[in-house]
Amino acid sequence: MTYFVYMLKNIDRKTTKTYVGFTNNIVERLKKHNSNKGAKSTKGYKWIVIYKKRFINKKEALSYEYSLKKDKKERLKLLNEFIKSKDKNSNNFTL
Repeated sequence: MTYFVYMLKNIDRKTTKTYVGFTNNIVERLKKHNSNKGAKSTKGYKWIVIYKKRFINKKEALSYEYSLKKDKKERLKLLNEFIKSKDKNSNNFTL
């Protein structure tokens, strides 16, 4: 079975909030978060997946999830990488 550790970023808010989780079905899990049936701390927000890492071994996935939840510097790095890639891919034209 395949497992994922993922990081979400809220959308439609002035302040940025992230959430790290674990699942074996990332699409369904995101639907739950966005319908307020996910984790308690994700309720009231709309989310997008900004990072995911695939694992074959559940124990390794859970271990990585735990470490990523605690590592604020790594989370900030992943968030900044997402923002940079989003900016790079946008087509902003100035006249």
